[in-house]
Amino acid sequence: MTNKKDAPIGVFDSGMGGISVLRELVKIMPNEDYIFFGDSANAPYGIKTVEEVQKLSFEKVEHLLSYNCKAIVVACNTATSAAIKELRAAYPDLIIVGLEPALKPAVEHKKDSKVGVMATPLTLKEKKFNDLMNKYITKADIRKIPAPDLVEFIESGDVDSPELETYLQKLLSPYKDSDSIVLGCTHFPFAKKVIQKIMGDDTFIVDGGEGAARETKHLLEKSNLLSDKTEKGSVKFENSRKTKEELELSQKLFNL
Repeated sequence: MTNKKDAPIGVFDSGMGGISVLRELVKIMPNEDYIFFGDSANAPYGIKTVEEVQKLSFEKVEHLLSYNCKAIVVACNTATSAAIKELRAAYPDLIIVGLEPALKPAVEHKKDSKVGVMATPLTLKEKKFNDLMNKYITKADIRKIPAPDLVEFIESGDVDSPELETYLQKLLSPYKDSDSIVLGCTHFPFAKKVIQKIMGDDTFIVDGGEGAARETKHLLEKSNLLSDKTEKGSVKFENSRKTKEELELSQKLFNL
């Protein structure tokens, strides 16, 4: 049996969005091998039922475990909200890291501030997010900003078109007075430049990718599973659409 330290880290998302988390993982653990699975055929998860998202999440984990992954990163806020508890119960010996909206840094950025949370409708409805929100409700004015269509723009490789800007202008116009914007979906960091342009340079924009990457590294260290390799690791992309275009887009977003 090969050394468990040399096993890859599996990362999955409802589509391309989780590549924003993958980039953070590679940044802090460049010597690890990664397998990224994007479920673009079933994107977006944010408008599905909890049961549907759980079923799809279990399928992705099973698939990644066929590569003997030493850890799984659920690089999708919606899948984390709907399925992380069930996944951890089903695989108690596996390191499973999820994503949660980066509310803490946003609230702490400025005292008594206005914080907008952009996410899919399902993430904003789920108990997991509402429990998190209730922790900070007395410290900031937190506004939910459902953005169901933003995933579709990113899935088609659109990160800066006039159409995207028009959509975001309309979506964000009631929240222009926000001090911070939390990007509560892993697809959204790809639109960060446009969001920053609309909101202005003074608005603090934050996402949970870096925190999830740090947590993954911490748990691997704790379990003595960090790779000993000194050379750069590999990154393998897979997608449920199984087309050349999807894999090319994956690589393009990864290299942005």
